[in-house]
Amino acid sequence: MATALSTCCYLSWRSHHQPSSQVICHSSLQNGVQRASADSASLSLMNRRAVLASGVCLLGFPGESLAVVKQGLLAGRIPGLSEPDENGWRTYRRPDDKSGGHGVGWSPIIPYAFRVPEEWEEVPVSIADLGGTEIDLRFANSKQGRLFVVVAPVLRFADDLGDNATIEKIGPPEKVINAFGPEMIGENVEGKVLSSNVAEHEGRMYYQFELEPPHIFITATAAGNRLYLFGVTGSGLQWKRHYNDLKKIAESFRVV
Repeated sequence: MATALSTCCYLSWRSHHQPSSQVICHSSLQNGVQRASADSASLSLMNRRAVLASGVCLLGFPGESLAVVKQGLLAGRIPGLSEPDENGWRTYRRPDDKSGGHGVGWSPIIPYAFRVPEEWEEVPVSIADLGGTEIDLRFANSKQGRLFVVVAPVLRFADDLGDNATIEKIGPPEKVINAFGPEMIGENVEGKVLSSNVAEHEGRMYYQFELEPPHIFITATAAGNRLYLFGVTGSGLQWKRHYNDLKKIAESFRVV
């Protein structure tokens, strides 16, 4: 049973959804990656700073194309969508035998799942994608928004997490969003984090963030020897019209 554990912070809540809410959080969002404390897992992101400095982010699709990949037996693109339920929502589960990974010596990717409205479809992940091999999946609907899944080896961020990593071992929510938020949106996250929550589902912790601008929900967790980042985003108009559905998508993400 899913249990929401805590609401960590609400920073400069400017959204039209709760215009009068504002709670101060005592953790500051600083430029770059915060240093880990002596009793926390240290992050080593030097090899990723060149990407951030170039202004590259994962929000856009290559060529801004929304060409949909029809589910078929293409290499690395095995169908994973269920039939629509009574409310018109489908569940995507990463197939166990889908190709992808991080080279020799890495265990298979532990599957993840999420729910999307019926009209959402998978979008190609190009080998030239600026997110590199860590972009595992993209979905989109031209009228509602976009999502992407990043699956990254935890050894790129900390060297003492072993093969049973948890998001708590990587760090608290403030550290995680400071470290990985810039990679998701292509710029520093200072002053952009509207909310930060911690939720537990079947014993696994998930950090959930809402940022603005740009409009994006980010869900972060860890399993095995990998970090999972789930981003759900949309234009200003899409955000206004489909906010509740986009939030529902973001909160549905699970590592299974």
